[in-house]
Amino acid sequence: MANTLLTIDMVTLEALRVLHGNLAFIKNVNRDYDAQFAKDGAKIGDTLRIRKPPKYTVRTGRVMSAQNSTEGSVSLPVTSQKGVDLDFTSEEFTMDIDNFSGRFLKPSMSVLASNIDYDALSMTLDTYQSVGTPGTTPATYLVWGNANAKLDNALAPRDGNRTAILDPNAMAATVDGLKGLFEAGDAIADQYRSGVMKRAIDLKWAIDQNVRNLTTGTRSGTISVTGTTATGATTLAIDWTGGVATDTITEGEVFTIATVFDVNDETKQTLTNLKQFVVTAATTGATSQMLTLPISPTIYGPTSGALQNVSELPADNDAITLYGTTSATVYPQNLVFHRDAFTFATADLKLPKNQEMAARKVQDGISLRIWEGADIVNDGWPVRSDVLYGYVATYPELACRVWG
Repeated sequence: MANTLLTIDMVTLEALRVLHGNLAFIKNVNRDYDAQFAKDGAKIGDTLRIRKPPKYTVRTGRVMSAQNSTEGSVSLPVTSQKGVDLDFTSEEFTMDIDNFSGRFLKPSMSVLASNIDYDALSMTLDTYQSVGTPGTTPATYLVWGNANAKLDNALAPRDGNRTAILDPNAMAATVDGLKGLFEAGDAIADQYRSGVMKRAIDLKWAIDQNVRNLTTGTRSGTISVTGTTATGATTLAIDWTGGVATDTITEGEVFTIATVFDVNDETKQTLTNLKQFVVTAATTGATSQMLTLPISPTIYGPTSGALQNVSELPADNDAITLYGTTSATVYPQNLVFHRDAFTFATADLKLPKNQEMAARKVQDGISLRIWEGADIVNDGWPVRSDVLYGYVATYPELACRVWG
């Protein structure tokens, strides 16, 4: 039977299928809010405010002590647009969808998916909880168990929605390191054949070449807190003893503060591990050695009630210890997370008036528009594909880096 000219609907559906299949990280994060950007006549602009539930303290005794209910929020901007532009002839458009997909759509959608996935994985650098040994590829049950424990202490549910995203080296080392686990025979056989774990120790596993690397700063000397730190602080005043003006601390570097321990989010019991923080903007040294370091999470001390997240506020001269070595060392940042740690949303891009030349389809929260043009002089069919998207670390405490 003779082939017929492909329709834009057919092309869009097939492209979306290929695009969706290549989004290793995004497929496992929260996309519940996408519909908010697609309400005809009631669009919310380019930013969605995601509500976060209020936190409360518990009364002791019989006398009532009412407290305010204050909802938090985090903004999700949907402002990133990426696409791939192609140009076909009538002859190329006149083929079956499998042939067309294999020759054109798969290569173009794969590179688009990879770039979107890489963008979204920048949220790794918003994650402050960390385990593993910088410079050592993770390969043992203990390191992944420690990551799960971080999520447990942050009260992440064990509901089947935890995922581990690994770079190829970490996946190879972990498959080798965990090959002796007690597993169903067919699962072990599949792991052996594919070289990729699918599910173990309450984690879904995925290999992703877009795992982010962190390059540490060129810092030297010692760093400590200077002065007092108020509850609600998003910066730390630091003393960079022995440093020079050209020293740097990179955005995404993780550190701890001596004497500042983590607490249980509900009971406020002090835990045994120091609270971990992340640097939210690159910082350069100064001749005065006195600097302001932007950090996350916000520091809430013991007087902060339900918001308390540290055992005590940082004190003057408390030592600051950064992960990894200096001199711009590169460390892979594998990631374990619950789906609610991150939110990814796409928006419905406007269609042209002649909708026979364009189509927009949505699959599992990914909205893709493909728009076809016509070049009558050269018998050409230029085609553009577009995704408009945004992402935010909604609950970064429900994620944990595993350093490589």
